[in-house]
Amino acid sequence: MKKVKHILLGLLLVGALAFGSRQAQAHPHVWITATSQVIYAPDGAVTGVRHAWTFDDMFSTYALQGIETKEKGVYSREELAPLAQTNVESLKEFAFFTFGKADGKKEKFLEPVDYFLEHKDGALTLHFTLPLKTPVKPKALALEVFDPAFFIDFKYDDKDPIKLVGAPAACKLVFQRPNDGTATAQKLTEDNFASGDNSNYGAMFANKITVECP
Repeated sequence: MKKVKHILLGLLLVGALAFGSRQAQAHPHVWITATSQVIYAPDGAVTGVRHAWTFDDMFSTYALQGIETKEKGVYSREELAPLAQTNVESLKEFAFFTFGKADGKKEKFLEPVDYFLEHKDGALTLHFTLPLKTPVKPKALALEVFDPAFFIDFKYDDKDPIKLVGAPAACKLVFQRPNDGTATAQKLTEDNFASGDNSNYGAMFANKITVECP
């Protein structure tokens, strides 16, 4: 029964994502504060992306309901492990909201590794690494993090939102936060939502990471 409860709680995220992708929603219902690291191998190749996503207090509280712990209000990594596994498995359908291009060519990611949930100050943070299917050495690497349906709003942390880990010294990082898309969003709502086409509504709110290496 305990295992079933953990799995059902993990499915809360699945249901939220699925609902958001199918309904004409003009605003988010889940908020995530994110940090990311672009990981490099010793030879200078990009091997993957490491994310840390902190869910808003309301969603965190809802997801934790029913989880049994040894100490009230304290959730260990081990106690949260089944929920973490279900969450990362569920995110696969949505490409982990992470989209990458190397020199203009789309790149594919493998299954997440080193994933776990952390509970701190009332909020859940999902940590996971997305390895690239094939390590690359592009002159220009472009990554975007966003929910196409904009059911989830990704806001990168104000302090050290993006880090390059092991990158060649000559590589330069540029991070662009999403602009206020109010006017565009209104136009999209009028033109697309009436027909039920909101498949890429969140693209205007994408967080864009660019790394250029000579």
